[in-house]
Amino acid sequence: MADHALLYDADCGFCMLTVDILLRWDRHSRLRPVPIQGPEGVRLLPDLSEPERLASFHLVGPDRAVRSGGAALPLLLRLLPAGGPAAALLGASPRATDRGYHWIADHRTQLSRTIPQRLKTGAQERVSRLAAAAPAAG
Repeated sequence: MADHALLYDADCGFCMLTVDILLRWDRHSRLRPVPIQGPEGVRLLPDLSEPERLASFHLVGPDRAVRSGGAALPLLLRLLPAGGPAAALLGASPRATDRGYHWIADHRTQLSRTIPQRLKTGAQERVSRLAAAAPAAG
């Protein structure tokens, strides 16, 4: 049962491909994809402006705690099968993790250009289908 909302930029091909990979890895269905731009994205991130919401991905837990960007990566990886070692590595160096995450986030448009369109389209179709099928959190 999905107990963590994974908020992503639905207009970013690199982001969609990344979420698609994470959802395929998530064999225990712990993650529920939520587009940042949708009404649930706004509801789950009420204290963030639109630019702040779109600046990074966000993970919202069952306790409604919001973790964003590099700070969310260790928890995200701990939710995934065999993600513990990578989570420990990233958690041991939070400043480096955050810097690395922000470098990728700042270059996601350029990174997206390196991904074949067919991969981005397939990822967008799969993630959008899963997001539409996932019940919204109460």
